[in-house]
Amino acid sequence: MIEKPENYIPAFYEAGADIITVHVEACPHLHRVLQSIKQLNCKCAVALNPATPLESIEWVLSELDMVLIMTVNPGFGGQEFIPQMLGKIRRLRKMIDEHSGQKKILIQVDGGVTPENAPKIVEAGADVLVAGSSIFGAEDPAARGKYFKKISTGV
Repeated sequence: MIEKPENYIPAFYEAGADIITVHVEACPHLHRVLQSIKQLNCKCAVALNPATPLESIEWVLSELDMVLIMTVNPGFGGQEFIPQMLGKIRRLRKMIDEHSGQKKILIQVDGGVTPENAPKIVEAGADVLVAGSSIFGAEDPAARGKYFKKISTGV
C-alpha cells in the first residue's frame, strides 16, 4: 500500500499497467482516483484491508472491475489466512451480484492462500487467487501454480 496513489497512476500506466489497484484506506477521494485511472483506459480495482468494511466501496462499485480482499494485514509474506475473511468474500460476492447488474466485477484474494484453503476461498466467491509464498515456497512451484489455476478456473 502506498500513500497518495493518485501521484503514481501515470507512472504505472506508462510502465504498461492495464489494471491499477488502489487501497481504499489510502484514498480520501476514492471516486476521483478511480476516474483518473479510467481516463487512462485502465481497469480499476480497489483493495480492502481485513478490518475495512465492504460499505466503504459500495458507492463506487459501478466504477470497479475488480475488488481485492486482503486476507492478511499488509506487511510481509507468509502470514496465515484470517478465516473470518471467508464471510467477507461471501458478502462481497452477494453485494456485487445484487448491485453490479450485467457488469462482471472480479474478486481477488491475497494473503495466506494455500492448497488447503483455496477451494473454500473460491467457493466463497473469489475469482482470482494471489499465492506468492505458497507457490514460491513449494518444492515444485510450477506444479503449485498449475494447481491454483485449476482451482480458480477449472482448467
